[in-house]
Amino acid sequence: MYTRQRILGAALALLLGGASALWAAEPLPTATVGLKQIPGEVVVDALIEAVFQSTVSAQTAGRITEVLVDVDDYVTKGDVLVRLRDTEQRAALKAADARVEEASAAFKRMEELLARKLVSQAEFDKAQAALKAASAAREQAQEQLEHTVVRAPYSGIVVKRHIEPGESANPGKPLMTGLSLESLRAVANVPQGHIETVRRLQRARVLFPAAGAPSVEGTKLTIAPFADAASHTFTVRVELPTGRHGVYPGMFVKVAFVIGEEERLLLPTAAVVHRSEVTGVYVIKGEAITFRQIRLGRQLEGGEVEVLAGLSAGEEVALAPIRAGVMLKEMRAGKGK
Repeated sequence: MYTRQRILGAALALLLGGASALWAAEPLPTATVGLKQIPGEVVVDALIEAVFQSTVSAQTAGRITEVLVDVDDYVTKGDVLVRLRDTEQRAALKAADARVEEASAAFKRMEELLARKLVSQAEFDKAQAALKAASAAREQAQEQLEHTVVRAPYSGIVVKRHIEPGESANPGKPLMTGLSLESLRAVANVPQGHIETVRRLQRARVLFPAAGAPSVEGTKLTIAPFADAASHTFTVRVELPTGRHGVYPGMFVKVAFVIGEEERLLLPTAAVVHRSEVTGVYVIKGEAITFRQIRLGRQLEGGEVEVLAGLSAGEEVALAPIRAGVMLKEMRAGKGK
């Protein structure tokens, strides 16, 4: 579709003087505007929400001794959020260790006596069960001690703090609420007329509000199995790739869902010139260069943009618009002499 070079005629080189003539005589990269099949889309409004948003609660009883993070702090997975007083938990673990040691010694004696046939199998089984019970109690005591140090379950940002140092915490008491900024999704309502195509094709891209921001292809679509009775729309969640995209939960975005294919006139974005409120290209026809105003549509991946008006298929445009503009001015100056 695209040609990389076009040499303006010798008449143009003679028209220009000095270095400008040599510059104009060099190949001028151009592209041929043509029609292409591109995905047809329906664009709907959406809101960003966090995939991981949860409240961390206390798993054991104790008094809050330290609160190490606050609202708007960023934490990584495993960072300590809160510490609880652990005196009781450490005492319970020591007692459990003693019971395990006692049960282990009793079990070893029973093993020796069973080998000499001085005890019954039932007595040996009882000692073995006692050792297992003591070991399980020790694991539980160890877990309760570990619960006195509350860690972040995933990397994210703290959005709400529910406790202060000195407060008493019991199992289930909320401590911190956080969300992940690296795992986000856009939630949109798709009209029922498009839902079957959206369900079949499973393709969508998220359009961010910032000017010039690139769109992001969704990694996964989750479609509600029923429509809203009032709006007759289906809720669709579009997951974004993992990472920071400069958007936050609650922000307004748009989602473009693929619903088929359509033929559109495409133009390389490198050929587009913006002059104040005018958008145009330099059109090459024979030995002539003209500046033409155009109207553009959506920006596509791969450095192309849709042309809505101002160009026709088969026309050539300059891919070096600055050079083309200088050459056009010099051509006009040469004709005016």
